[in-house]
Amino acid sequence: MARGRSERTRAVAAAGRELSDAAVMFHAVVAARLGLGASEEKTLGLLQQHGPLTAGELGLRSGLAPASVTGVIDRLERRGFVSRERDPRDRRRVVVRIDDAAIADMERHLTGLARRLGTLYDRYTDAELELITGFLREAAARQRDATAELSDGA
Repeated sequence: MARGRSERTRAVAAAGRELSDAAVMFHAVVAARLGLGASEEKTLGLLQQHGPLTAGELGLRSGLAPASVTGVIDRLERRGFVSRERDPRDRRRVVVRIDDAAIADMERHLTGLARRLGTLYDRYTDAELELITGFLREAAARQRDATAELSDGA
């Protein structure tokens, strides 16, 4: 019984690495098409997913050091992908907002993958999709924790 579980957990870990590798390579190509580095492309992805964020929030979500976040934002702002704006709820805070044209440009590169994933999702029941979603969110949280641990020099 334990051996079967061990084999299954190894298979899940291997599949996770395979997915991670495929995602990294896909996003490297998207970044290259946009003329960006990997950190810049992922920062745009965070802003697209979560909306305007402060530099500190971007650092927490990306695992990048504060100086690195500032550099990424500066480069994206110079290229017109993002802008820094005062937070309308708290004028002391500055948020980084992705440009609508940047969103459209990114989405243009993501439509093929979205279509392919949509056909994959169709193969699963709602209950299975809930299980998969829960697993992926928990795995992402654990990976963010590990990233933060490494970033802190632990």
